[in-house]
Order: sequence, then C-alpha cells, then structure tokens
Amino acid sequence: MRFRSTLLCALVVLAAAGASSSVIARTPADPAPAVTGTAAPVLFDWFEYTGRDRAFELPLPEGHFRSPILAGFHSDPSIVAARGKFYMVHSTFTYFPGIPVFESEDLVHWTQVGSAIHRPGQLDFDGLGLSRGVFAPTIEYNDGTFYVVNTSVDGGGNFIVTATDPAGPWSDPVWLPGIGGIDPSLFFDDDGRAYILNNDEPEVPVRYDGHRAIWMQAIDIDTLTPFGPRKVLIDGGVKPEENPIWIEGPHIYKVDGWYVLSNAEGGTGPQHSQVVLRSRDVWGPYVPYEHNPILTQRDLPPDRDLPITNAGHVDMVEGPDGSWWAVFLASRNYDVRQYNTGRETFLLPVTWNDGWPTILPLGETIPYTLPAPSWMTRTADQAPMSGNFTVRDEFDTPQLGREWMFVRVPKRDWADLALHPGRLAIHPLREGLDTLGNPSFLARRQQHLVFEASAALVPPTAGVAAGLAAFQSGNHWYVVGARRDADDALQLFVERAKGEGATVEVLATRTVATADALRLRIAGDEGAIAFAYAADDGDWQTLLEGADATMLSTDDAGGFVGVTLGPYARDER
Repeated sequence: MRFRSTLLCALVVLAAAGASSSVIARTPADPAPAVTGTAAPVLFDWFEYTGRDRAFELPLPEGHFRSPILAGFHSDPSIVAARGKFYMVHSTFTYFPGIPVFESEDLVHWTQVGSAIHRPGQLDFDGLGLSRGVFAPTIEYNDGTFYVVNTSVDGGGNFIVTATDPAGPWSDPVWLPGIGGIDPSLFFDDDGRAYILNNDEPEVPVRYDGHRAIWMQAIDIDTLTPFGPRKVLIDGGVKPEENPIWIEGPHIYKVDGWYVLSNAEGGTGPQHSQVVLRSRDVWGPYVPYEHNPILTQRDLPPDRDLPITNAGHVDMVEGPDGSWWAVFLASRNYDVRQYNTGRETFLLPVTWNDGWPTILPLGETIPYTLPAPSWMTRTADQAPMSGNFTVRDEFDTPQLGREWMFVRVPKRDWADLALHPGRLAIHPLREGLDTLGNPSFLARRQQHLVFEASAALVPPTAGVAAGLAAFQSGNHWYVVGARRDADDALQLFVERAKGEGATVEVLATRTVATADALRLRIAGDEGAIAFAYAADDGDWQTLLEGADATMLSTDDAGGFVGVTLGPYARDER
C-alpha cells in the first residue's frame, strides 16, 4: 500500500473501520473544511425513490433472475472472483466517491462495499466535464491484493490503486506515465508474470477517426512499474480492412492453454459489440474468431418492444461450478434511441465452443429474465439494484448510504447528518448545477424509465433556493424547489437548463403564503417528466406536468452518464 504519510495512513484505517458500509458525510481522511459564512442549512427529513418499469413486471420463474443486475448508470463493468466471492467495479466519471466496488456471492445479488476513489486527496475532478474523470476501471486479484487499474481522463492519465480489503482503504494512485490511451487492464499469467493492456493510438499513422490499437507491456507488479517493449496486439480491430472503430476495453483470459483476448468494438452506442481473438503465446499473434461478434444488438429492429441496445464492454468470470459468465454494459431505450438511465450492467452465461467463448447468437435479444447460476440459493429479490421497488432514506444513520454521490469532490463539508440527528442538513453553496466544481447537490441514480422521487424538507430561509434536482449534466437538468420572495412568502418553482450555454428557464411558479413543512416530487415516465409539491399536510399539487424528459437522455445530452436525482440547495444571496 502506498500512502503519502504515516498520519494519512492512520486516518484512512480509522475511516475504514468506522465506515465499512456507507459513504461518510464528513470524510475523516483528507477532510474538507467546514462550511462557514454561508446561509442557514436546509433540513431534509427524508428522501424516497420508487421505480415501476414494465420490463420488471415480467413474470420471474423459479430459479431465474432479472437483468440488468445493476439498474441505473453502472457502465463499463469489470469483475473478478476472489476469496469465494465476486467483486465488480464501474465507471463514475467525475462523481465522487468514484469507482464503486460491489460484492456478490452468486453474480445476481450485489452490495456495494466500498469505492476505489473514496478520499478527497486521491483525485481531483474540478474543471472537468461530468463525463470525463475515471473511465472504464478494471479490477483484478493476485496473491492477497486487489488491483484497480484505470484512466483519469483529462486528470492525470492511467493509474493503479491497490487494497488488501475490497471495502478499502484503497491506496493513492500510482501513475503509469508510459502508458497512454484509455481502458487499461491487468493480466496475471500462471507463470507469475504480469502484463498491462490498454487502448491507444496505433503504431502506424492514424488512418481514420476511431482508428485505435490494443497495446501490451510487461509490468513489475511489486513496484507497479511497466518495463520492456510495448507491443501492438491488435491494430484497428478484428477486420482491419473494414476500418473498425474504437477497439477498446481489452481483457486476456487463459483457458485450456489459449490466451483469449476480448475487446469491445464499434463505440458505446448502437453499433457497440464484443469481439474475441486467441493465441498460444501471450504476445500473439492473435487470430480473430470467425463468428465475431460474440455479443451485439446492432442487427435487431430498432422499433422492437422493450429494446436493449448499446451492448458491449464485456468482462468474463468463471463460477465455482466451472460455468462462465459475462457482465457487460447495455441501455434500456424508449422512443427507439432515448435512454435516461444511462449504461447499465447486464449478466449473461458464456458458452465455450472449440475453445472460443460465445455469449449471444446474432439476431437474439438480450433477455430480461434468465436462469440463475446453479449455486444461487437466495430468493430472486434483487432490490435495490434491479426490479421494481421503493426505497426511503430517513437520514437517521451516522453516515450517508453508499448510493449517494457528489458531483466532483467536495472541498467543503456541506452534507451533514450530525447537526440535526434524523435529518440531512445541506449547507447551501453558491455554486449552481452548471459549475465545474462541486455544487451542494446529493445524487443517486435514476434506475427506472418510470419513477418517482420525493423528499420532505423545512422551507429554506431568505436568500436560499432548495428542492430536488433531476441532473444529467451541468447544462441538462431540472430543479423543483422553493425560495422566499420579497414579501417572505414561499415561492415554488420549476427551473430548467437545456443545452450548452443555455440560460436557466423558469417553467412554473406558485406562491404559498406560509408553510412549516414542504414535500416535493419529481415523476418521470420515459420521455415525460412532472413536478408537484405539498405544503404541510396538504395534498399533492401539480406544478408542471408533461415536460420534456428527452433532454435528459444520454442520446440528446451527450456524455456517458445517466440521470441522477436528489436534494439540492443553493445560496443565492
């Protein structure tokens, strides 16, 4: 483990001992300074989320499970078997804590146990767009140590963090200055040697947009130092004569003496696919499988019912019964091309034919329900990671649950569960949702196409706006909230930002003379979104309905994330 000082190491160990299952609202290690000189905090009593997707209402036969196994934006999955369990990590881009670490005994039921980027001192995302930061992590395990290798895009390049416990603490990044590009992964051979693979520009001049190569180099795993020559294993893709684009996400598996090299191709949109090659020598040459791709949905009718698209970026793992399974990203669309839940994590079995892995024949749709691994003994309930469910946070625990995230790394300690026990106190910052820093917005993923998110709060004081946000990026979001007008009456509002450089639009307002308590609600139904409020113990009142939610779709807004929802406050003085 590599820490910057003995004191920091001690602080991290203490933090891990006290926070093994939740995100700390006040981070003990590398603490953000307390918020001073700001407006009075906004108090939230609870937050509730409900999802009701038609796909999750499909009957679930005995011994089956639902896919996606992680609904809501959990892109670029990587998986490893270790110590009798499975561990999986995902991209979080500039959200913090970054790179969640999930644990499972059966590949179906997953619990987040930590995050590889969990201290403010490890990485800094200020100044980066929301879809930059940490891309496509890979997790591996070797000789008692877990390794996460990753790229901090626009924030330092490729790095490795390590831990002996997947729950953390994780080390500070060890940077890999000689390894360019993105999507690094590690391969541990059975002779004790280790290698690092990654996507980068080809050795020859780039011939077209999206022309990339897969590179490999030996690495000293004790010092985490690459050494020796770097070699191109694949230039362009499995059919270079067709100018394939964005060969990336490489993984090597050794099976029956074959080195099997698996990669994504075609970009992360509708043309996304997974291809494999193999060799008897780790350095190649690698020969493509004649029946590539082994997974894609690009050949299916775009107007099919309950479509799953964008499938690719596979990682594979062997189960205790000798069966193989693939985790991969895909998206659940509406209106053909729209998806607000981002890139989610799915699970399918792998079949080996004549030494080649296959996942799904061309022309077959990814199923929403399928037979579970043979060793699964738990019930089929996968909430709150998949299926239809309701979850409610009463903010009555010492730490925030791990489902909560911050937009970039907090520099001030504005999310507080200790000031008013049983309530979340948000000290409002002056940064808005368009900042390239950290706004006072607490985010959890939208996991369903049809959902409701609601919260109860004490109306804010003068000079503060507070409520709920539906956030896709700094220039694509909605807020339903409240602020005081010139007469100190409570003004309810719905605001929106839509598009690069867009000014904030006020879409609806309502004035309430007085209220001691307030409830706010956001309800989404695929491409439509609605907003409501209730004062004190009154009934729900509509503020705005039928608003455009396609502007929150990744296809419209761009980037690689899905929508997040949660409490938000802003100091407007």
